[in-house]
Amino acid sequence: MNTIQTYFKGVRAEWGKVSWPEKRQVIAETFFVVVIVFVFTTAVYLIDIIFKGLFGLLK
Repeated sequence: MNTIQTYFKGVRAEWGKVSWPEKRQVIAETFFVVVIVFVFTTAVYLIDIIFKGLFGLLK
């Protein structure tokens, strides 16, 4: 039981050392991630449509 308490005391001490980003930075980075995911999803979808059309010509 003592090792568990020691572990959580260490976790609590390390938790205080964490440098958290500012709210503005988190919002900006989240926005960029959403935009990048949207762009790549759209690109994959368009490539899928192109290949589907090309394979349709082979039939």
